Amino acid sequence: MAKSGRKLEVLVLNPIVQVGLRRLPAERFEVVKESNAPDVILVRSADMHEMKFGANLKAVGRAGAGVNNIPVSELSRLGVPVFNTPGANANAVKELVVAGMLIAARNLAPALDFVRHLDLKDKELEKKVEAGKKAYRGVELPGHTLGVIGLGKIGSLVADAAIRLGMNVLGYDPEITVEAAWSLPSQVRKAHSVDELIRASDFVTLHVPLVEKTRNLINAKNLKHMKAGAVLLNFSRDGVVEDAAALKALDAKQLRCYVTDFPSAELIGRPGVVALPHLGASTSEAEDNCAVMVCEQVTAYLADGTMENAVNFPDTQMQRESPYRLAIANANVPNMLASISNAMGSRKINIHNMLNKSKGEMAYTLVDVDSPVPDAAIRELCAIKGVLAVRYLPVKP
Repeated sequence: MAKSGRKLEVLVLNPIVQVGLRRLPAERFEVVKESNAPDVILVRSADMHEMKFGANLKAVGRAGAGVNNIPVSELSRLGVPVFNTPGANANAVKELVVAGMLIAARNLAPALDFVRHLDLKDKELEKKVEAGKKAYRGVELPGHTLGVIGLGKIGSLVADAAIRLGMNVLGYDPEITVEAAWSLPSQVRKAHSVDELIRASDFVTLHVPLVEKTRNLINAKNLKHMKAGAVLLNFSRDGVVEDAAALKALDAKQLRCYVTDFPSAELIGRPGVVALPHLGASTSEAEDNCAVMVCEQVTAYLADGTMENAVNFPDTQMQRESPYRLAIANANVPNMLASISNAMGSRKINIHNMLNKSKGEMAYTLVDVDSPVPDAAIRELCAIKGVLAVRYLPVKP
């Protein structure tokens, strides 16, 4: 809470379910739909790239995993962490991927369309149904190979579900974390490249973030290597697949079906395309999980400076050993800890405990001290080259 005693304003850009918002203590936070100077912004899919950010802003929380709608680099320069909720919607996406595979394997989309357009008054209706069904003969999943690109929480769950359905699973993720590797089913075989995975798979599913190196990850060049009649599933991000190339692969019968959660004018209505209206996380359970997770993370950060699941700063946890804590967002540059220590020491403020962690170009420092920190000391810390933001988090006796 600010020294004035005012509540912290939480600007909600998209509807966030109440089960999550209730995790923001009412005595400390005020949830608003409009604000010129919010302390916190909560968002789902709203585009924030044109927003102007004031000096009050302390945190941004994304109730979901992807953050391409948020100007993360700009917020990093302001020392503002961007929290997301990896894994909170993983089960919802996993189930939709399995549904997508079944829709494609059993030709359910065109079969439903066939039935929808039957003449209900036709006396030969039953015969036409029997005759028409031959065009929609499908395949069963067991024994077929699923290639999973991206083996984080969602990719691992998809791999496990596919194995339980009797499929062979091939995985590719050059940046897999140790935690993800431990949670990956042992039956998953490793591919050494996207091309290797594509060549060997009957179904290919994508579970990667949209960053510069994953844009058009699936493109005209590697689609040529897909098995004839293979199925491509994109429940990852719009832009990971080069849609024009996927359409050409469908026309050439290289692809049998392209299932995507990201419809566009280019894709809608095209033969072989199953386009869904971005349903990946659209379950009540996933919305609840995301809202609870992001609100708890923001609350912990504002109260104690602890950092968990910030995409632009390192996870940082330090048990309080003093009622007087400083939380410092800084650039990852040499001599930062010495500069902070010198600023404290010059004012006879004893450092009880200190933790500094880094993530790429950004770093974060928690400092517990043995006495109150005057405003002049905080201003001195703010003036250190490379310091982006300083928050003083004393605990009231």
